Amino acid sequence: MTTVITSIKYSDGSSDSDIKTKGGSSIPPLGEPFHDTKKYFWQKAKDHDLDAIATQPSVYDDPVVSEKYKPRSDWENLHRFNPLARWTWREEKALVRKIDKRIMIWTCIMFMGLEIDRANISQAVSDNMLDDLGLTTMDFNLGITVFAVSFLAAELPSQLVSKWIVLYLSYFYTHAEMTLRLGCFFLAMTSSDILAALLGAGLLRMRGVLGYAGWRWMFLIEGLLTLVIGLCSFILMPASPTETAGNLRGKKGWFTEREEEIMVNRVIRDDPTKGTMHNRQPITPRLLLKSILDYDLWPMYLIGMTYLVPVMPPGRYLTLSLRGLGFSTFETNLLSIPNQILGMCSLVLFVWCAERYKQLLMWAALAQVWILPFLIWLRAGYDVETSKWTTWVLLTLLLSKPMLQPLQMSIVSRNSNGVRLRTVSAALYNMFVQLSQVIGANIYTLEDAPLYRKGNSALIGLVCWNLLLYAFAKAYYELKNRSRDKKWKAMSSEEQLDYIEKNPDLGNKRLDFRFAT
Repeated sequence: MTTVITSIKYSDGSSDSDIKTKGGSSIPPLGEPFHDTKKYFWQKAKDHDLDAIATQPSVYDDPVVSEKYKPRSDWENLHRFNPLARWTWREEKALVRKIDKRIMIWTCIMFMGLEIDRANISQAVSDNMLDDLGLTTMDFNLGITVFAVSFLAAELPSQLVSKWIVLYLSYFYTHAEMTLRLGCFFLAMTSSDILAALLGAGLLRMRGVLGYAGWRWMFLIEGLLTLVIGLCSFILMPASPTETAGNLRGKKGWFTEREEEIMVNRVIRDDPTKGTMHNRQPITPRLLLKSILDYDLWPMYLIGMTYLVPVMPPGRYLTLSLRGLGFSTFETNLLSIPNQILGMCSLVLFVWCAERYKQLLMWAALAQVWILPFLIWLRAGYDVETSKWTTWVLLTLLLSKPMLQPLQMSIVSRNSNGVRLRTVSAALYNMFVQLSQVIGANIYTLEDAPLYRKGNSALIGLVCWNLLLYAFAKAYYELKNRSRDKKWKAMSSEEQLDYIEKNPDLGNKRLDFRFAT
């Protein structure tokens, strides 16, 4: 295939209008290296000439090393792989914007559809669902536990069967872009919580229509909405960046050949391991065991198991608490919205700061510090005489804590350094997060009601435990990076090249790999 580049400005100020081919002897210049992720989100367009080359240096620029990272023969995007491909910032910016419109928006809608069926349980209990069914709060806890255990049991096999959906967005975005997109992904989840509250405020008023309770109508209508989103997704979502033609996407697909070339090469240059596995290849039992035994990711798994627990009981009992304080069903559903909006703002702020200052684990730990004073108040300062509005304000501030799942999933992904390991690590991390649901569902007990002093004491202890885990994880990864730096720098250039040639499949165990912290 021939790629024509016209009127391109390179980083050295020169220009080139030659035709470059894969087999040609002329190697076009690369763009200026762009390593500073803290500038990535807002300064790239301002500080760079949009007509300058954006193609970043990678392992594919060295003919010897390139052979070791060559995509496998059955990789679905191989026909667009071109180490000599060059593109401008203007082209890249327009393409990413197009990917956001075509892929990211509907992915977020899909996630909203998934979450809305889980979010509406809080609205249902505000409409006396437990009384209608003859259930207690302990039965409510048991139901959440059964759901979480079932979800946990299905997590790993389902993720492995649908591996290419686990990894779907990573085929379109680079590492630096993924953190922000994962943030948008989870903002969509929070948006579905807000939507569920708004729908609940209206649909729960249908109590009595045809003799049914309002929560039954809510489950039916929102369930149908989820079904429609799921069916549309089969038609609208393409299999890969180079397979967008068909169904409602058009016979020619969404992207031109030039856009597909840019899309494929910018992603694989950012992470060469994405060419080592095609998106429908299954995970073998041997690879699964190897991935599970990768101890370098266990600090993040342990964090995933407990970091959300301190806000789970107050969050799940919010609507029950507000009804108990004297708010009506309608008021309760509306009053559950502000903490969701504030949570969205805090999520954006924390993810932005984490990438801006390159301190991912530190900002994740600060989210635990956020909730500590409110939990202390619940344990020591709250009683039945407290004003209902004071209680609502403090609970709202507590639940406004940023839900940093996208940031921590990004850390797990970065520290996996390989499609194979990333597939399993994503599943394992989510399994530990689901395990946290089981823990969180059994902290507030009936005999501890209504102030839940013992439960809140346990939540304060978990916050302290989480802070220790974050400190341990950061220290562990920092020490690993320093040790590898020392060994790597002690090697000559020839030794480094020889090491790369002989160890292409070591993943995050490579001496030239550095963990995200």
